[in-house]
Amino acid sequence: MISRTLAELATSCGAVVDGDPNLRVHGPATLADAAPGQISFLANPRYTPQLATTRASAVVVTRDCVSSRPDLALLRCDDPSRAFTAVVQSFAPPEPVPPAGVHPSAVVDPTAVVDPSASIGPNCTIGREARIGARAVLVANVYVGAHAAIGPDTVLHPAVVVYGRVTIGARGLIHGGTVLGSDGFGFEPTKTGWAKIPQVGSVEVGDDVEMGANCAVDRGRFGPTHIGNGVKLDNLVHVAHNVYVDDGALLIAQVGIAGSTRIGKRAILAGQAGIAGHANIGDGARIGAQSGVAGIVPAGEDYFGSPARPRSEAIRSSMIVAKLPELKARIHDMSKRIAALEAAAAPSAEGRSNQESP
Repeated sequence: MISRTLAELATSCGAVVDGDPNLRVHGPATLADAAPGQISFLANPRYTPQLATTRASAVVVTRDCVSSRPDLALLRCDDPSRAFTAVVQSFAPPEPVPPAGVHPSAVVDPTAVVDPSASIGPNCTIGREARIGARAVLVANVYVGAHAAIGPDTVLHPAVVVYGRVTIGARGLIHGGTVLGSDGFGFEPTKTGWAKIPQVGSVEVGDDVEMGANCAVDRGRFGPTHIGNGVKLDNLVHVAHNVYVDDGALLIAQVGIAGSTRIGKRAILAGQAGIAGHANIGDGARIGAQSGVAGIVPAGEDYFGSPARPRSEAIRSSMIVAKLPELKARIHDMSKRIAALEAAAAPSAEGRSNQESP
């Protein structure tokens, strides 16, 4: 079992120990689940009451955090969440480095160029004139098509499919089942059915890109679908043909982006957001979960809802919608009262009318 002193952990995460620096802990856990001998963290103020009840031996906290427990050691720092990431890594066993070379079961076209330092795992297939960069890793059952290129230090996990002419930059991480370069979804109606529109473009993926499991990035109809440097895709994200995702964007689970849309730098699309074709999401914009976007979202704006609107406007509207049953009941009650008042006033109005008649 790996164990670390609080002094060692503080050094690794840039914290200051408030307590016994020689105290040893053997792993991380949440405040609620921690046992004695484990370390946790407090980043969200809503969990502050758990500081009084946690069984953890130590907790990573902000520098100004107040605790009344003398038995609880604290690691004080500026950013507990980021610091705790370093703590967790301190307990993680190092990932085994796969050996360089080509596994005997792999099929590599004679015209392909594979750097000697790359690792090609069992049952991988590399097509003609494909290029595999230095220290790249194809774990197992990976397909790389003709004229495709995988950059240095990029890792493709099992069952990743890279179609022909797709390029992936350096230090990428592509998780299992993801497909890059399948045909864009293009059909035209005819008298006899749907006619397929040829998809002859490609996919360009920049450096430092991570894609989760079972993502799909379609090739362009003509020209490339573009994934910029530092873009992060969660599991089950779909990027359609000729979409342009600029540097640093974050696409969270089950986001779907229709063709020819542009996603700006460092934009964030939350889970299950749907973006219509030819839309434009500005730099730094944030799209809320399950929102539907068609058109333009200005840079830096928060949009939410379906159809998506500025977040404050969408929240006001949702509050009004939540009150509709109450408003309906009040309107129904008012209608009954008005009807009763009208019924009561009718005889007197008829009497006055008779008195005025000659």
